[in-house]
Amino acid sequence: MAQRHLDPTDPRSRHDGPAPTGDALAGYLRAQATEFLRALRLHRETGSGPNGSEGSAEAARALRRSARRISASLHSFQSLLDADWCETMRPELAWVSGTLAMEHAYTARLERLLAALHRLSGSTAFPAQAGARAGAAAHPRAGAAAPERGNLTVGAAKAGALLDRQLTLARTRAHSTALQALGSSRFHAVADKVAVLASEVPLTKTAGTTDLRPLARSAHDRLADAVTALPLVTAGNPYNATALVHGLSPDTVPHPQDAPWHQVRLLLRLHRYAREAVSGPKGNAVVDLRLLSAGQALNRHRDASEAAAAAAQAARTPRIAPATAYALGVLHADQRHEVEAARFAFQQAWQKETVGAS
Repeated sequence: MAQRHLDPTDPRSRHDGPAPTGDALAGYLRAQATEFLRALRLHRETGSGPNGSEGSAEAARALRRSARRISASLHSFQSLLDADWCETMRPELAWVSGTLAMEHAYTARLERLLAALHRLSGSTAFPAQAGARAGAAAHPRAGAAAPERGNLTVGAAKAGALLDRQLTLARTRAHSTALQALGSSRFHAVADKVAVLASEVPLTKTAGTTDLRPLARSAHDRLADAVTALPLVTAGNPYNATALVHGLSPDTVPHPQDAPWHQVRLLLRLHRYAREAVSGPKGNAVVDLRLLSAGQALNRHRDASEAAAAAAQAARTPRIAPATAYALGVLHADQRHEVEAARFAFQQAWQKETVGAS
């Protein structure tokens, strides 16, 4: 049996010192607001050219991190904060985080898909770099897989070039949208409210004597309920043929099996941030490696799901060559296999966590 790790969000856990109350939440929110303002200052100092610098990209990531944590705390501990203020701030912080996330998401998606094409086709260069060398021969492979790999290579270069054009355009638009958002009056209003939060947290009158742990435990329970609703028995098998068949459907709507897994990912994030808030502004939360592994598996699940959708969307481009469509179809199937592998990894990590807490 795995060793049990104490969960600071569990009111039954043993803690040294007094129970964390609204004062600890206020300290956490002030710290995150300060991080938000520091990241905003860094973003302005590093500049914002057409493609952005590494410093501005890191600043944008820091803005997203702090915005997510503030928003999550308003969700988990809303009963301890001014209700009207929470209802106003949460959608605005979600808008900031979501807008700033898109450019990085498109960049990572393109890299993931090109790497997968490179792996699947055995080409000597990434497909987007191959350009007109669409008919280049594949690396020699032993066995019956060699002709099939060669056929894939014929379309892989053009498939990579198509994905590169589509996702680079989307990334450029996302970058422009983020710059416009950061210069908008809407964002300045959010930044002003975060600046006030850095010094003044709108706690309720009873927050100073209210234990945070039951509220944080509720975040854990919501996560546990959502995981219980997942098909973990199916995910316990390394290969889910039923899901793959559905994943190959020509329907353009999001994959029906993915939504509950995406929801679990969001609930896991709320649980993690609630643990951070309970631990206080110094960040003394117990690091649970199993919880971390579960979160990483769900991140891979999201990335593979979105990459598969991008490959499917590219395959619907009018008048593409059959070899290109074939390569995109293989790429789509590969990413759906990655989705199933991520579900299996999450199932393994979550089962370990369950055993450890028993």
